[in-house]
Amino acid sequence: MKDSSITKKAKLPQPEPAGRPKPDAELKLTEEFQKMPYEPLLPIEKKLVLWSVSLGLFLLGALIWASRTFFQG
Repeated sequence: MKDSSITKKAKLPQPEPAGRPKPDAELKLTEEFQKMPYEPLLPIEKKLVLWSVSLGLFLLGALIWASRTFFQG
């Protein structure tokens, strides 16, 4: 004899579909953003952003050069 409780599957709650948040949640988020004070970037943060973008552009250029030089097709 099989135990019927083993063969029954438990129903799990279905996740909500991804997409736009509900209007009331969006309103609360907007209100929270309006309450936040304006915080400009610190000088060190500006330098970090500049270095990151510069490094990314340099490496992109190096990869383009390497692909054109070594992998001509």
